[in-house]
Amino acid sequence: MTSPDAVPLGGPRFQTEPARLYREMRRDHGAVVPVLLDGGIPAWLVLGYRELHQVTGDPVLFSRDSDLWNQWENIPEDWPLLPMIGHKQPSILYTVGERHRRRAAMVSDALEAVDPFELRAHAERFADELIDAVCGVGEADLIAQYAMLLPVRVLARLFGFPDEDGPGLVTALNDMIDGRERALAGQSHLFTSMAQLLASRKKEPADDVASRMLADDNGFSDEEIAQDLMVMLAAGHQPTADWIGNSLRLMLTDDRFAASLFGGRHSVAEAMNEVLWEDAPSQNIAGRWAARDTHLGGRRVQAGDLLVLGLQGANSDPQVRTDASALTGGNNAHFAFSHGEHRCPFPAQEIAEVIARTGIEVVLDRLPDIDLGVPAESLERRPSPWLRGLSRLPVRFTPVPAR
Repeated sequence: MTSPDAVPLGGPRFQTEPARLYREMRRDHGAVVPVLLDGGIPAWLVLGYRELHQVTGDPVLFSRDSDLWNQWENIPEDWPLLPMIGHKQPSILYTVGERHRRRAAMVSDALEAVDPFELRAHAERFADELIDAVCGVGEADLIAQYAMLLPVRVLARLFGFPDEDGPGLVTALNDMIDGRERALAGQSHLFTSMAQLLASRKKEPADDVASRMLADDNGFSDEEIAQDLMVMLAAGHQPTADWIGNSLRLMLTDDRFAASLFGGRHSVAEAMNEVLWEDAPSQNIAGRWAARDTHLGGRRVQAGDLLVLGLQGANSDPQVRTDASALTGGNNAHFAFSHGEHRCPFPAQEIAEVIARTGIEVVLDRLPDIDLGVPAESLERRPSPWLRGLSRLPVRFTPVPAR
């Protein structure tokens, strides 16, 4: 399947101008683009909205079972993208059929039982603590000192971790998700942490997500539950942190949201929804594997080929995005949470939205006359084709006392 004009899925343009890059890919290759992953590994990037809907809606033809991949013989043991591909990982991401549906139900039930008032209270308390640490200074980096710390602290509390485990979990998550030299070490730290949490909760159950998953009667092993907790933490933390950062960036740089920065909240939801369409934290996701030879978007896809889900590219597909109306009126037909039976579970989406919205509102409430501390054009993104988030968001404001 290697194409001589395959596009490397990496490089600075994913950091500086992804929207233009996706337009060029679509112009030159169509809805399904031949790409090369790290090490020259071939794959397909699905950019068409209808094609992505087809792939995510047919779990039999386009399977989540990574054992189908026809490239395993070319993958070294230290390949940095291994944590994102999932070979031999018994997690919910890579199970299929009835067993996946039972695991998805276990995860949804464990998250559904989270008390929404308790969730909001945790998010507010941790957000206030983080703002307390910077509010008297008059300046802060809202990524490193806030957005990158808030979601994991809330999720760790919901899962059952003690608060002091939060910083180590943040570091391990970032290492794993960035897909670089420390990816496997980050994955190992997370799995060890989850295993220790489960061992503790088997001895002393509590009202938390880990205990509820252990109490499930479908007979899943401790390793399977630990893997699923890793998935939930990774999928819940980094995209939510980027949702906060990307939304704050939009509100600080776009005059349409200026009123919200001075005591109003009416535009927070609109900014968050626009980010999911235009600047989604999850840009590209690996992936699906073709169960047999087929055709997609005019391409001949062979059995075992990897298809990367181009969530952001599909969101901007001109075949379905004919004007800006998609961003108004609460239109949620974006792919930011994927689609189909392997989409982000609805309770998880709701938890992420509460954490993100609370985090944004606390910033607006606590930091008067907040403004960017650097020119907007100097803001930089992390160098990743997978997740899109800011590396820094420097702001300044009038110093206020901690609560």
